[in-house]
Amino acid sequence: MLFDTHVHLNSHMYKDDLKKVIARALEAGVTKMAVIGFDAASNMRAIELAQQYACIYAVVGIHPSDARSATAASWPLLREQLQHPKVVALGECGFDYYHDTSFNDIQRAVFKQQLAIAKELDVPIVVHMRDSVQDTYDLLCQEGKGLTGVIHCYSGDVAMMHQFLERGFYIGLDGPVTFKNAHSVHEVAKAVPIERLVIETDGPYLTPSPYRGKRNEPAYVRYVAEKIAELKGMTYKEVCDITTQNGLNLYRIKES
Repeated sequence: MLFDTHVHLNSHMYKDDLKKVIARALEAGVTKMAVIGFDAASNMRAIELAQQYACIYAVVGIHPSDARSATAASWPLLREQLQHPKVVALGECGFDYYHDTSFNDIQRAVFKQQLAIAKELDVPIVVHMRDSVQDTYDLLCQEGKGLTGVIHCYSGDVAMMHQFLERGFYIGLDGPVTFKNAHSVHEVAKAVPIERLVIETDGPYLTPSPYRGKRNEPAYVRYVAEKIAELKGMTYKEVCDITTQNGLNLYRIKES
């Protein structure tokens, strides 16, 4: 039993064979998937998929790279979408300084607005943090007090990881943990308490070995689990069972 807590099945890259992708995931033991939105259209598509498939849940938000698409109308719509019974979190939201730093102020304003909505509605958040570890942590301290969620695709060091854990966040690890030379990620995987770890694909991106370079999909989350089991000296089943429960706890999903 596996929970891929972060995948973009709403991406156009899955359009032609989405049913096959989901079937392969289920065959690989992936019993739950959280489909992440990044703008108005992808948020709606995530909700549509969650309505269509019992194994899928939706997360809705405005990605920092799409922050310039936010308008005054974005916030009432986001509040409305967060009321949907299969929407389990707000995200992904945060900072991304990798591609373009010319609109950092807009990213900050959009991130702050989403933190305020998450507090207002008492929902967990999915945080995107790329080349922005300190700014992300600082804003969460300033504007996100009381919020919980996950630092998706964690890219900081072990010391900063403990700071996020102290604030009640989970740590999300995905394909890079399987890369041979990803020493920093390996150290994080060893150090993070297993009860505060969730596993992700971030499909169609960040494909793990041995499929690196190809399109990623939820079925491949097992390679993330296998590598974490190896690094932590645990069995594959232990990692699967514990991280699945962590995913349920993170997204406040109560199984019937």
